[in-house]
Amino acid sequence: MVHFDVPTTRVRHHVTETEDIAAAIDLGVRRWPTESRINVVRRLILEGAAQLAASPIERALQIEHALDVLESLSDCYPDGYLEEMRKDWEQLRQ
Repeated sequence: MVHFDVPTTRVRHHVTETEDIAAAIDLGVRRWPTESRINVVRRLILEGAAQLAASPIERALQIEHALDVLESLSDCYPDGYLEEMRKDWEQLRQ
């Protein structure tokens, strides 16, 4: 990959793509598949900053919303669904 130096007065940061950083970028690529890896890095930084900037009340509301979404999914499965599925797993193991 060729990198071109663009004149700027802004501070530049260089990040080495260690295993943990690469894994984080890979997660971002799955989230934003049309973005380049460098744009994914930028988005990860901005998303992380937004999470850090959120107040405890905002974070609690985000968690509450996520729990509401998860609870709404329970309507998709009838009573006993999980037990029935586990019976099939046992049959597959034999």
